[in-house]
Amino acid sequence: MQDVAVVGAGPTGLWLAAELRLGGASVTVLESRVERDPNSKALTIHPRTLEVLDSRGVAEPFLDEGIRIPDGHFAGLTQRLDFSVLDTPFPFTLVLVQARTEELLEDRARRMGATIRRGCEVTGLAEDGVVLADGEVVRARYVAGCDGTRSTVRAAAGIDFPGTGPTTWGWLGDVALDAPPERGFANITGPDGGLMVVPLPGGLHRIVGGDPGANQEAWPGELTLDELRATVTRIAGTDFGLRDPVWLSRFSNATRQAVNYRKGNVLLAGDAAHMHFPTGGVGMNVGIQDAHNLGWKLAAAATGRADETLLDTYHEERHPVGAELLEHTRAQTALMTTFSPEGQALRAVMGGLISKAPDMSRELAERLSGLGVTYATGRRVRNLRMPDGSTLFERLRTGEHVATGEGLVRPDGHLAA
Repeated sequence: MQDVAVVGAGPTGLWLAAELRLGGASVTVLESRVERDPNSKALTIHPRTLEVLDSRGVAEPFLDEGIRIPDGHFAGLTQRLDFSVLDTPFPFTLVLVQARTEELLEDRARRMGATIRRGCEVTGLAEDGVVLADGEVVRARYVAGCDGTRSTVRAAAGIDFPGTGPTTWGWLGDVALDAPPERGFANITGPDGGLMVVPLPGGLHRIVGGDPGANQEAWPGELTLDELRATVTRIAGTDFGLRDPVWLSRFSNATRQAVNYRKGNVLLAGDAAHMHFPTGGVGMNVGIQDAHNLGWKLAAAATGRADETLLDTYHEERHPVGAELLEHTRAQTALMTTFSPEGQALRAVMGGLISKAPDMSRELAERLSGLGVTYATGRRVRNLRMPDGSTLFERLRTGEHVATGEGLVRPDGHLAA
């Protein structure tokens, strides 16, 4: 019997698996896909997630391969949030395709000793683990559902997932561009819609956006290249010479959150716990940070080093973070999908405030970056220089608590109670 069965080999499940192994727990990751999905829902790695990676000594490959952007956006406004004011060694966002992020995280999880099984579809829960489609029972003391918005684990555990259905649809295309915008980036908005162009490692670009015609509840159908070309031209006045799509997709603003992140021996993290419009590219980041909070606690409980009541603090700390995430993305969605003259005026006012009110801009940047998260036990601790010349993040790489002049720091980088 394993200590933990992790269902889902996305970024959240893979980070959780490695954290569990760091804490001495045995873990098997079960993934229904035989091959990794080449299409990248997530591109953006935010500063707090880079700190998390650095606190385990694995940030360098991401930094070497990713494209650095010195700012972020709120609701697609052209006035950007300046990340240089943030108190972090990583004052930028990093663009890296999710498939590569997963590859790097899976390599670490395997090196840490996690067992990863692909082609294993979980269909339900057993009294002592999970049931696979072929009838096999994978026995485990705990089950972690990291299996996405349609989570089988969440449904089997009877955890409610209330929220709201779609009212608008975004679209994206990973395409080649014959006439890309200057420096590869663009952020264009107006009464005909809004879009952003972001360069991808490897030479492709992602064009992502929305338009008035997308404000509807019903599924608008599969996105075609002709539709994407026409919509981009209407918004930007050019199609940037887009061609040869690798991926065309739509996504909605359906927004939900699990009532409980823990129910007995079942725990949820990432998209299994919260779903939302992907504005700001925060979803993967919050999922990894869920796993970073849960991993050391679940490992301690599974190995008998802590009482099971420690697991209750996972819900207590991360559920409010998820609720704020939903509020934040809903607010941005309202701004991003209002194309009326009044809506454009509201966007102009908000953009002006971001430009002229540095405190407001910094507050939004801290929220977007993940650096502003504070638990009842204490805030995140910056990368302190230790008396022996090392840094806090270097000392945290053991996965243990670290004593500092500011207090005892937990393995996840927050002050202990």
